[in-house]
Amino acid sequence: MSDLTPTSDRPGLHVSKPSPNTPATGSAVCHCGASATATGDAQVRALVEGYTANHGPAHRDGGARR
Repeated sequence: MSDLTPTSDRPGLHVSKPSPNTPATGSAVCHCGASATATGDAQVRALVEGYTANHGPAHRDGGARR
């Protein structure tokens, strides 16, 4: 499997939680240049919500969400 970590060349969102007993980790890179990382289930959940609301899919169609 290739590295799924987002980069400026391959923007996106990556979340990992290898087992129920380990904290989740996440990273996000948007094509607008914004990037963020998070560790811990609550922080990763907030990262995903923020990325979805303000970057990635939110930039499509001029920022209009469907």
